[in-house]
Amino acid sequence: MKTLFDTSRLGTMTLKNRFIRAAVHETLPQGRLNEHIVAVYKKLAQGGVGTIITGFALVDAAEKAFPLLGMYEDSFLEDHKRLVDLVHTYTAHIILQLVYVGSYVMGDPQGMTVLAPSAVENLNTHIMPQELSLEGIKHIQKQFAQAARRAKQAGYDGVELHAAHGFLLSQFMTPYYNRRTDAYGGSVQNRARMTIETCQAVRYEVGDDFPLWIKINVRDGFAEGVRFDDVLYLCAQLSQTGIDAIEISGPFTAFPNKATSFFKKEAEKIAAEQDTPIILTGGNRDPKEMTEILNTTRIAYFGLARPLMKEPDVIRGFQQEGIRYI
Repeated sequence: MKTLFDTSRLGTMTLKNRFIRAAVHETLPQGRLNEHIVAVYKKLAQGGVGTIITGFALVDAAEKAFPLLGMYEDSFLEDHKRLVDLVHTYTAHIILQLVYVGSYVMGDPQGMTVLAPSAVENLNTHIMPQELSLEGIKHIQKQFAQAARRAKQAGYDGVELHAAHGFLLSQFMTPYYNRRTDAYGGSVQNRARMTIETCQAVRYEVGDDFPLWIKINVRDGFAEGVRFDDVLYLCAQLSQTGIDAIEISGPFTAFPNKATSFFKKEAEKIAAEQDTPIILTGGNRDPKEMTEILNTTRIAYFGLARPLMKEPDVIRGFQQEGIRYI
């Protein structure tokens, strides 16, 4: 019988347990790590989680007005190296999550040009963006690759591309936001092209031995959102490109507080159809339920966000007492 505290191999990484700290939004002016955030990561590493995914880091200086972690220039490297070294002190792994925000604006755009797959008003922010040119698409793919290269230089154990929750890569998969008529719009093959090519650009830059993960939505939660059949197609293509892990998420705010393992059914189906390790994120609070999922499906890892925000050492509680976190 498999347990949540098994040592396992994921790509080139040996993980001490099956718990992943899922990324959360962190406000960081000028994109710089500060002592408060470093202390948060120290507590997480001390608390026993096997792998930490950072809050999302911007890949392009064009979005630097947003108060988010930055990895769009080499000047960030020293701060990141110190964070990585600190986390490694406690035998935890740390993955840098990379994002291009687009029209899901996070903060004051301060007059910047906001970009999206198509010029369609954002349902959350009501921003009307400018449609990305083909040149702009290639530029953003390159920015992801360069940010991943910096993450490798800083000593991170890998990177995760944020292709969920309405950010740019997610929007390319979503028919409501992607109304293009060129090679990046229309069919699922075309709508998936941006994400697949971005993964390929990152892989080319960092090499085959550097872990590359991705976070995707299984649904968007609104009309003309991504279809699950399209998600299955994307996951199959990502597996063929050599992605090391796929984190499954979705519109988590739609669930009541006591709901658990929100996207289990979708993640179970994705895991059954290909060999890439699947991380289930959203509502993972009950170690008994997670153990059952682990042993009755091919889901291999569990992402936790809010439980670890409230109690950074909840993993130790799971291990010592088998407690149910509420």
